[in-house]
Amino acid sequence: MQALRFDPEGLRVVDTPRPSPGMGEVLVRVSMAGICSTDLQITRGYMNYRGTLGHEFVGSVVEGADWEVGTRVVGEINFACRRCAWCKRGLDRHCPHRTVLGIQGAPGCFAEYVIVPAANLHKVPDKVSDQTAVFVEPVAAAFEILEQTQLEPNTRCVVFGDGKLGQVIAQVLHSAGHRVTAVGKYPEKLKLLTELGIPTELFGDYSPTQVPLVVEATGSEGGFEAALASVEPRGSLVLKSTVAAKHTLSLAPLVIHEISVIGSRCGPFAPALDALASGKIQVRPMISNTRILSDGVAAIEEAARSESLKVLLDCQG
Repeated sequence: MQALRFDPEGLRVVDTPRPSPGMGEVLVRVSMAGICSTDLQITRGYMNYRGTLGHEFVGSVVEGADWEVGTRVVGEINFACRRCAWCKRGLDRHCPHRTVLGIQGAPGCFAEYVIVPAANLHKVPDKVSDQTAVFVEPVAAAFEILEQTQLEPNTRCVVFGDGKLGQVIAQVLHSAGHRVTAVGKYPEKLKLLTELGIPTELFGDYSPTQVPLVVEATGSEGGFEAALASVEPRGSLVLKSTVAAKHTLSLAPLVIHEISVIGSRCGPFAPALDALASGKIQVRPMISNTRILSDGVAAIEEAARSESLKVLLDCQG
């Protein structure tokens, strides 16, 4: 099979043997995969990962445990041991023995086939297209914010970042009934949110307005500083960015203003699937392009351009 790998020889599409599922695992034929900012960060050194990239996918079951062949599925990315104390507490996303699809120790989904634990898979409703289903993982990550913050109804929120993740976070908070303002650098990206009734501001014109909840999804030091300045005393700052670079920042304002900082990563798939099936969250306008897997290197380069939003890989094209 073909796979898009990042290793000491660089980023390249290679021919590699098709994997076989072990006990409790499923072989999935990948239909579509989405390029995420984390994938781009890996090519810049994040997590020191080497191997097949990719963690956002939709595909169909080929063989393995507990699933009917042909079932269309998406999958959670943390492969936990399900035996340790953390897993028994329901914290399998933080299992110290876990591998992470295309990020840490587990070959990713930028390939014709991928191995996923049977327990990690979720069935995709028939009315959800592959192009939409490939967004389940980032939409789930956005729903995690609602689980972590316990917001009062109609809470004022500011989301920094008009990229892929910032877009879905703004939509999820808006659909939950909160007053959201999205701040970004690119008018054409912000326009997608404006058309959904979400107020937006250009970063260069933004004057910090302190609100109870601020989400940082820019992946930049400037974005963090602006986000911090926008949190009201005893408010919450949610950090969604994963970047390879190290930041030098003053943490004194966090102490002085008693701000709660919340790291936020993966999230629940069930509400994400429901929101996409119902049309509450609109993702199709975010698709910048779809390329076949053999053009994977060019697809990564395109996804890294500032004007791009979501670039998809057709893994069977």
